[in-house]
Amino acid sequence: MNKKIALMFVLSAGPVMAGESLTDCVAEPDDRLRLACYDNFSKRSPGSSIQSPGNPVPVAKQPAAATEMRPGASEMSKAWELGENDKGGTFALKTYWPNFLLPVHYTSNLNRSPSSPTHPTSPDNPDYRKTEAKLQISLRAKVAENLLLPGADLWFAYTQLSLWQIWDRQDSSPFRNTDYQPEAIYVVPVPEKMGTLPFGWHLRMLQLGAAHQSNGQSDPLSRSWDRVYLGAGFERDDFSLLFRLNQRLDVRSGDDNPDMVDYIGRGEVKMGWTPGVSTVELTWRTPFNTLSRGSLQMDWTYPVFAAQPTGLRWYAQVFTGYGETLLDYNHRQTSLGLGLTLFQF
Repeated sequence: MNKKIALMFVLSAGPVMAGESLTDCVAEPDDRLRLACYDNFSKRSPGSSIQSPGNPVPVAKQPAAATEMRPGASEMSKAWELGENDKGGTFALKTYWPNFLLPVHYTSNLNRSPSSPTHPTSPDNPDYRKTEAKLQISLRAKVAENLLLPGADLWFAYTQLSLWQIWDRQDSSPFRNTDYQPEAIYVVPVPEKMGTLPFGWHLRMLQLGAAHQSNGQSDPLSRSWDRVYLGAGFERDDFSLLFRLNQRLDVRSGDDNPDMVDYIGRGEVKMGWTPGVSTVELTWRTPFNTLSRGSLQMDWTYPVFAAQPTGLRWYAQVFTGYGETLLDYNHRQTSLGLGLTLFQF
C-alpha cells in the first residue's frame, strides 16, 4: 500500500484502534500520515488526554477549599508566618516597621529647648532648622518557632529612628535625636473558626511583647521607658487593624520622664489599607483620658516604577501631636516628611 492510499485509509477510518497510542503517531516518518494520526487520536473518547477543538478539554474545577480565604493566604498571616504553610524558619531577617529616608521633613514647631519634669530645660539651639531629615531602620527575626502553643513564634525586633539636621551645615549637620528600640514579641495565631467575626473581619493573631526605648543621650536630654504590651491583629480584605495596650514598667523616683504615657499614650491603633499598588497606614496613639494628647500619623507609599511595585517606593508622612520622638514626648508639633522607602523583605 503506497503512502497516498495509507493516508486516505487513516483519514476515513474514524477513531483509531484502541491499542494505538501517541507513540505510534510520533514514530510515523511521513508528516501527512503523522498529522492524520494525531487528528484521529484526538477523536477518541472524552477520557483521552487530547481533545479535538469541537470537544475542548474540560477545566477541572478547583475545590472550594482552595479558593476560600485561609489564615495562611492573608497578608497578615504571610507577614507574621501564622499558618503552617507560611513558616519560614528561624533567624531569617525581615523588615518590621517601614524603613525610609525622608530628606525633607518639615515641622511646624521645632523643639529647640527640650525639657522634662525631672531635668532643667536644655540650652536653646538657635541654629537648628525646621527642615531636617528623618530616617528609620526597623528589622526583625524569628528566634523560636512553635513555642509553647501550636503555631506560636517568638520574634526579636530592633527599630532605630533618627532626626538629622542635614541642612544645618553651620553645626556640621548633627543628628538631633536618635531613638533605639529593641523588642521581643510572642505571636500566637488564632484558628480560623475561632477568629471569624461579623462583617467579614478575622482575628488573625494575639501578641505579647516587651520593649525598651531610649535615646542614648546624657542628662538633661536623656529619655527612656520600658513597657510590656498586649496586641491583637484583625484583617478584612485589604484592610488590617493592630491594637496594642501598653503597661509601663519603670516609673520610679528620679525617672527622666515620669509623665511619658500621659503624652505619648497607653494605647495604639494601626490601620493599614492597600488600595491597588499604593499603601496607606494610619496610627493613632492615645492616653485614653483625653483627646488633647496622643498623636495621629499617616504614612503613604507608591511605587517609583509602576512595573516594580515591590521595589523602590515614594514615601510621604504626616504627623500631628506629641511624641514624634522621645526627645519630643511632651512637645506638640505637626510635621510633613517626603522621601523614599529604603528596603522591604
